[in-house]
Amino acid sequence: MYVRFQGTIRSQRGHYPGVFALANGLARDGRLSEEEYRFWRAGNDWYDAAYPDPSATDPGVYDQDVNPGAVAWFKTTAVHLIDRVTGYLDLLAAHGVACERVESSSPGRIVYEDDVQVVVVPWGTEPPHRSAAGIPAE
Repeated sequence: MYVRFQGTIRSQRGHYPGVFALANGLARDGRLSEEEYRFWRAGNDWYDAAYPDPSATDPGVYDQDVNPGAVAWFKTTAVHLIDRVTGYLDLLAAHGVACERVESSSPGRIVYEDDVQVVVVPWGTEPPHRSAAGIPAE
């Protein structure tokens, strides 16, 4: 089983941004108070140290041409990571950014996996397979 915390509005790329992308956007836009910024920075530093960055293992994992719509999901066994998301949810709520918890046993085609997470291309987001002549295969 997998869990993802994501926004409720699709991004320009067509997917629902994850909790970290949403919080990073608030920080990037200068919308955080000093206290919120300290929380965000410390939280991101903790997460950076607590689990692998899929892009460091596979630089193409989030490449939109190779893995369109690729997003990360926690494994539900990664309780130590999931428990700390609450602070991010509180931060987003304070800024009126809606976020939801989504669970799935099969969120998509797995393109990366480690002990605590998977990166998947969600079902239905891949372009149709094409034959050598460029005609969609059946």
